[in-house]
Amino acid sequence: MALSSSQLKHIEKRLKDERERALTALNRDVAEFSQSDQDRTGDITSMPLHMADVGTDTMQEELAASNQTRISRELADIDDALTRLYETPEKFGVSESTGAQIPFERLDAIPWARS
Repeated sequence: MALSSSQLKHIEKRLKDERERALTALNRDVAEFSQSDQDRTGDITSMPLHMADVGTDTMQEELAASNQTRISRELADIDDALTRLYETPEKFGVSESTGAQIPFERLDAIPWARS
């Protein structure tokens, strides 16, 4: 059974909210990345005092880059879901792999779900 118009409107709102959340997170990360290392870490000098500080800074940079990649992919999935919702609303919420209806509760939790 296809989603009702009220369910589709709810999913559209959820997708737009999630898109805004993802964009905010990406913009925040970009703003933090554009700061100097000294400003970002709060160090009073640009010279590391201990080798462990260098390792910690590197780990935090790699974690931030990984999160940016994850959020970018999520944003692309959300945009794809919005496109599917607008272009073929009657097919939205149908699993691409099985053709079965995706439960509304799952779509409410992860509105860009494909299966």
